[in-house]
Amino acid sequence: MAAKLSIGFLGAGKMATALAKGFVQAGLVPGKQIIASDVYAEARTAFAKETGATITESNAEVVERAQVLILAVKPDQTAGVLAEIKASFTAKHLLVSIAAGVTLAKLEAGLNPGAKVIRVMPNTPALVGASASAFALGKSATAEDGALAQKLFAAVGVAYPVKENLLDAVTGLSGSGPAYVYLFIEALSDGGVASGLPRDVATKLAAQTVLGAAKMVLETGQHPGALKDMVTSPGGTTIEGLHELEKGKLRGTVMSAVRAAAEKSKKLGS
Repeated sequence: MAAKLSIGFLGAGKMATALAKGFVQAGLVPGKQIIASDVYAEARTAFAKETGATITESNAEVVERAQVLILAVKPDQTAGVLAEIKASFTAKHLLVSIAAGVTLAKLEAGLNPGAKVIRVMPNTPALVGASASAFALGKSATAEDGALAQKLFAAVGVAYPVKENLLDAVTGLSGSGPAYVYLFIEALSDGGVASGLPRDVATKLAAQTVLGAAKMVLETGQHPGALKDMVTSPGGTTIEGLHELEKGKLRGTVMSAVRAAAEKSKKLGS
């Protein structure tokens, strides 16, 4: 793949940088075969520093030099970018959009008939090879295009094909989810500090605890509820803590957060 693949980023913000750096680190493509455009010089400079890629102000140059184009701009900027690249977008190109909420139909309508489009919802842990992504194929995207998307995003974590109508839910869950987890880690650390631990120790213990619990879910295949019960001894410390979380409606609040973010994703797309 690395010998022939060229990837262009239309937008060079944090998510684009995380993905590009992940692709390079995974050996899928060298930095010299990546090009990115952005209207902000600071974003372009940071992208180049992190990835070793070529940078430009011109979206047209990105389309000219790359066959896989990753649309990484804000949802309200997608129509303008598509209009700008439409004339030079050919059958050899594949557009992979990570713009939250922007539907395949809108992406395809902004390009020429038969344009190959894939919509992906990744998340920022791509930077450390631990992204959780889902993707849906447009009408003209081929099975080979889907396999390429799978390979790209699996190189920086895990990637699952889903129906497009589920991508807003993916946005609310794994797209926004890292922020929820960071907040939880911070809260765990705060609790440790309140109980007397030094801040650095509390934060490291909190982060490692979340990492270890996640690995238990993924590697044992057991239901999170069953794993929770394994930690919860009768009359012990854990059940006391869980009781406080239930009184604070943790589960209901997290469910509401995912649903609210999913609804916002739908609104962004409209």
